[in-house]
Amino acid sequence: MEFYLNVLNDTVKLPHENPSIGIIICKSKSRMIVEYALKSSNLPIGVATYDLSSKLPEAYREFLPDTDTIAEKLTILMNL
Repeated sequence: MEFYLNVLNDTVKLPHENPSIGIIICKSKSRMIVEYALKSSNLPIGVATYDLSSKLPEAYREFLPDTDTIAEKLTILMNL
């Protein structure tokens, strides 16, 4: 992670921007493992977990296409 943050800061970040922050998203995490893995890190790195769901929450349904529409658009794009 530090490698990627250093490259990003040196090659993409503009002078007026703050340094980049790394975010590691994990299926599960152990606080002790995270603490020791990042103990010597000098760059800001966050670690978070995620959960998968087979159903799209109701609040997002009006904003996101259904799986059939996504599959149809991908098929069209692959045939271009």
